[in-house]
Amino acid sequence: MTTMNASTDIGFQDALESDADGLADLRVAAMRESLERVGRFDPIRARDRLLSSFDAAATRHILADGLRVGFFVVRTSAKEMLLDHLYIDPRHQGRGVGAAVLAKVFAEADRHCLDIRVGALKESASNHFYARHGFVPVEQDEWDIYYVRRHSAAVSHQGSFQSPR
Repeated sequence: MTTMNASTDIGFQDALESDADGLADLRVAAMRESLERVGRFDPIRARDRLLSSFDAAATRHILADGLRVGFFVVRTSAKEMLLDHLYIDPRHQGRGVGAAVLAKVFAEADRHCLDIRVGALKESASNHFYARHGFVPVEQDEWDIYYVRRHSAAVSHQGSFQSPR
């Protein structure tokens, strides 16, 4: 487990197929404010979006002191990692839980020299969160902004000048 402060331990646990409904409920709670802000709150659609592509093998519970406070989904290809979902119960947001998740995902991406891609609903506070953690916007559509975080080997070589020999 990763210690966030003297009193909170953040850990991760594999999800099971039977967790899908509970995670869909958590997604609705976590997204409600952002979806209401853009006039798109529909709990059925929010649940269905997760359930239609749920893959327990790619899903991890986020635990704070042993209590499930969120979950994330990472889908990995040969070219990149997609942080497809990252949701934290609103009662536990703003406490470093998301940063602990990103630290874990960053370490895995850097180990495999993969960039990370993520999308965030326009008008969502998550846009500031991802920008603060080094993601840069690369495209957008009607509802979402998409970001990329380059892996550490790519970042360390950006802007470096190599003189020809």
